[in-house]
Amino acid sequence: MVLRGLQSLLGKLYDVESAFDVYDFLVTDRRALADCVPSSDRRAPDEELFLAEMPDGAGVALYIEDRLLRRLERANPLGALHDGNLADYCTALEGVSHFLYCTWRLGCDAPVSLLELETQAEVDKYWATVFLIAAQTGGVYPQKMHARLFDRVRFDEGLEPEEYHRYRTANRCAAHYCRRLERRFFSRGGARVEALVRELRKFYRLGSAAKMRHALA
Repeated sequence: MVLRGLQSLLGKLYDVESAFDVYDFLVTDRRALADCVPSSDRRAPDEELFLAEMPDGAGVALYIEDRLLRRLERANPLGALHDGNLADYCTALEGVSHFLYCTWRLGCDAPVSLLELETQAEVDKYWATVFLIAAQTGGVYPQKMHARLFDRVRFDEGLEPEEYHRYRTANRCAAHYCRRLERRFFSRGGARVEALVRELRKFYRLGSAAKMRHALA
């Protein structure tokens, strides 16, 4: 159950407990969400979080494409993350990040902005990947992952201008923040992991405006 493992990975990193299991909200057939997708939307993303206001609260569904999920189950990145499963891992981790952050914020009765959600997911992908690779390589932290995750990206050509701007801004803010943390907590003498994790947990708990200000400070 790779998604549950990713949820646990993020929960431990941020010291966040969720009362919800991601698999209880998972949809792998996009046709089941046809009523939730605008008729003008011609994109076919592999991952998407759906939120809706309901009479008794919020409705949540996480779509992850079935073939992607089956590939991850065959080559579980939590056991071995490599070039062959990195892209699928990042897609799934982004979806789980959205799910965990939204359900946690909703549980705190706190609002969530789309820019905040995307920026947090970018930060999540980077640091979860760095820590996972380090754990799998005996404590060796990857040196080129920042460029790979933040610079070598392409945005869906079907995005509306507002969406494109949001994704670009989230990428830029998260890249700046993660680079700053690298310089602050990593040196040739080693990594100050406990201090880094404290900073990441503080960032996770900031509200939308404060999060963006902190990322770009």
